[in-house]
Formats: sequence, C-alpha cells, structure tokens
Amino acid sequence: MRILFDIGHPAHVHLFKHAIWHLKRTGHIVLVTVKDIPLAKQLMDVYGIEYLDLGVKKDSFWGKGLYQLKYNLSLYNLVRRNKIQYGISSSITLPHVSRVTSLTSIVMDDDDDSIEPLFVTFGHAFSDSVLSPDSIKRKTKHCTYYAGQHELAYLHPNYFTPDPDVIKEIGLSQSDKFFVLRFVALKGHHDIGQSGISFDQKLRLVELLKPHGRIFITAERELDPEFEQYRLPITPEKIHSLLYYATMFLGDSQTMTSEAAILGTPSLKCNSFAGKLSVPNELESKYSLCFSYHPSDFEKFYKHIEELLTKPNLKHEWQHKRASFLADKIDVTAFLVWFVENYPDSRKIMKETPEYQERFREMTSDK
Repeated sequence: MRILFDIGHPAHVHLFKHAIWHLKRTGHIVLVTVKDIPLAKQLMDVYGIEYLDLGVKKDSFWGKGLYQLKYNLSLYNLVRRNKIQYGISSSITLPHVSRVTSLTSIVMDDDDDSIEPLFVTFGHAFSDSVLSPDSIKRKTKHCTYYAGQHELAYLHPNYFTPDPDVIKEIGLSQSDKFFVLRFVALKGHHDIGQSGISFDQKLRLVELLKPHGRIFITAERELDPEFEQYRLPITPEKIHSLLYYATMFLGDSQTMTSEAAILGTPSLKCNSFAGKLSVPNELESKYSLCFSYHPSDFEKFYKHIEELLTKPNLKHEWQHKRASFLADKIDVTAFLVWFVENYPDSRKIMKETPEYQERFREMTSDK
C-alpha cells in the first residue's frame, strides 16, 4: 500500500508514530507531510521519521483559511504524483483531496461535533471514514467507534515504558515530589473565544505548590519572565516520562491533562472547555483520573489542589485508577493498523460486529 500521514499538530506525531513505524516495517510505502510546526518537526527528527515540510501554519482565522487552500493544493499534487492510496490524518486537508483523487481518507477525531462544527462540516463530510473514541456520539454516519482514546496510541503499555533517567536528568529521584504545569495559547480554530488560566492565577498556583516540591512549567508561547526559573529543562520527547513520575499535573492544556491522567498522575485543568468534551469527561466521571474547572471556578480548582496535596498515597491511588481504565481499553495503534490494512472490509466488520475490536485489548510485550 501507498499511505500518507498528514501532521497538523505536534500531538499528531505521537498519535501516528507507532503506526508509521509498523506500516513501514511491514513493507508499505509511507509518506509523512507536515505544516511548518517547529515542535512537530523536532519530534519527528528525534524519532527518525522522514517528512515533507509543506509550509507555515497561520494563527489568524482568515490566515488559516487562505493557507488551507494552498496546503490543499500542495497535498493534491503530492497524492497524484505519488499515487497515494490511503491518507490518515486528524485534519481537514486529506478529506478534501480524497474527493478529487482516488485517495481514501481516514480521519481520527476525538473532539465532539459541538466543539468543532467547522471540521465536522468541512472535514467529516468529505472523508471516507472517521475513527472516534466510543465515548463520543456523532451525527456522522460513516463514523467507526473504538474503545480507546488518542493518547493510548502512544501511552498504552504495549508502547510506553517510563524512563527513570529523565528524573535523574532534572536532579531528582523517583521519591521526590514535583509538579508539571502546562499553559497553552488556545489558538486553534476550535479555541476561538475560549479561555484558560490568567497570569495572576498562574502566580497563585506557583505560590501554592512551592512548599511541596519542585515546579516545572512548559508553555505553548514564550514564558513570562516571572516563570523563567521554572522552565522545563528537558527535550519534548521526554515529557511523558516526566508526567508519569510527577506528583501532579496542572494547567489549561487539553491533551497534556489527558496524557498525565492516563499515565496515572493526578491531573487538574482549568479552561472554558470544562465539562464540554466527552473524552476527558469519561476520564473524569468514570475513572476519576482527572478533574476540570471553568476559569470562573478557579477558587474551586485551587481548593481541590490544596486538598490533594494533603493526601499521602496520592500516586498509589491514581495508579489503581489507571489500571481500571487500561483494562477497559484497546491498543489503539494496533487497531488503526488493522483498520487501514484491511479497509474497506475493516469498516464493514466494525459496523456489523464491533466486538471484533476485543482482540486488540490484550497487552503484549512486543513494542
């Protein structure tokens, strides 16, 4: 098969990396494209994933629209030139290209329809198949649901083993308490009008945590000078090991909150998406692995952190919750690879007998 993965966000590198490696190992021709996103390219360089850089990603609404047209054209030419058969992405471009080529587009999407109406209207409608966690309910008729979440494509125990050397690198031991904070820019098309943690609230969080352990801050934009001393001193590909060993994760990041929670680290986020997203809601309401608060409820967010700081066996409690979560979920990468290699039969099988995916639940030592 000739397969194209399109990367539109650094998180997509993690989402697709194991599938890319597996498909290449088994003899498929795999191409990877990316917008000019420095962190995404940095991650792929570290992981040894070859890619084609197709240009600069824009922040403004109109800039995004104009650039998208150009990006569509670039991918259209690439697909035609390389006779690509399958396109895998979490973005809008490949569904568009599939309508004017022989490309079959498979979209992985873990956001609710109400949060991303533009993507549903201009992405889902043009795709051949949409893969989504079964905690989401869509209007899309050609959606296939699986028992998992995006983060399990790379944090499932079949693929992820925490590296204790990362803790040594920051001058700590596994018994030391430390906190990871992540502050994002909220600049995606679905982030328009949304809000997170304010500057003054960030200062309050730091003052709260200082007596309890080391603090490490990572941000999507430049750090404010007041937080420079807490800058995360490791390279991005090591962040998941750091999250695994962290005492607690706090921030306004959707993805990193879920990542930390799935790794068994107490995770609390504060942004205006609180309670609106089915996937993190499942982590919160069913497994109590994370908690979300609206910025207007910052005081409740703050008090919950205070409460958790008094618990002596916090990490042990969360690891039990993590085990319950993992027992209910499948190996998402193994499922994706099977779905692509056996398409369109795989789509029919999942529609008629969705329990087929149970064979991807078993954990193995093969990485």
